[in-house]
Amino acid sequence: MPTELDVRPARRDEIAALARTLADAFQDDPVMEWMLPDSRRRAKGLARLFAAQTRYQHFASGGVDIAVDSAGTIAGAALWDPPGRWKTSSLTELRMLPQMVRVFGSRMRAGKQLVELMTAAHPEEPHWYLATIGTDPRQRGGGYGRALLNERLAVCDREGIPAYLESSKQANLGYYERFGFEVTGTITVPDGPDLWPMWRTPRTGA
Repeated sequence: MPTELDVRPARRDEIAALARTLADAFQDDPVMEWMLPDSRRRAKGLARLFAAQTRYQHFASGGVDIAVDSAGTIAGAALWDPPGRWKTSSLTELRMLPQMVRVFGSRMRAGKQLVELMTAAHPEEPHWYLATIGTDPRQRGGGYGRALLNERLAVCDREGIPAYLESSKQANLGYYERFGFEVTGTITVPDGPDLWPMWRTPRTGA
């Protein structure tokens, strides 16, 4: 891990920068490759997508964490929703709609299907929901993802609250398992990639 690494809540004026970091992190994500097959369009679209989701959904919930390096550059980000706040309201959907149409265009129907499948698999028990976590590809291996997870999972353990995520890469399952997450099933997307829902029971005595 870098000798100087800071994890803290993001400021509103950092949304664009953290969205670019997440866009770089998800450029090779199987779900995003399926949704946006053109790599150039994907690079631009993901930055808009993550900016809109952060601004209208996650920021208001107080669950946007960033990891910055010694130079103050955002090396990673995590978008969390607190218990009872993971469902996107109709008003939030309306606010995000222009950007969603701009990003996905004719793929909006596929996106709607994906969201419906993820929602159907989502647990109802109160939990912290890790919607998105990513590290700048140039900074991977530096401990930023680990620091981001540890920061919020410590809150889960103190409050005795579970955590939930969906992994879009089977290769990452072992990584999340080291933090206490367990695979609970598979979300199968017709003609698309699988996702793996994962649940974490809070650790007692934390």
